[in-house]
Amino acid sequence: MPGTYKKIEIVGTSPVSFAEAVKTAVADASKTVRRMDWFEVVEERGRIADGKVAEFQVTVRIGFKLER
Repeated sequence: MPGTYKKIEIVGTSPVSFAEAVKTAVADASKTVRRMDWFEVVEERGRIADGKVAEFQVTVRIGFKLER
């Protein structure tokens, strides 16, 4: 399908898992970004509190088609 796409980069977080952090990021982006088509995870990291994993964080690039 011909067209022009734009990429944005956002960070999603979750206390449960990396997968949940991605789902959170995409769900939140969908509230304001239209025509999203794909995502790519570019970085995974987390936060440690009291010697335990407290939060999963993912940097996600989301691609969406520009409207004409």
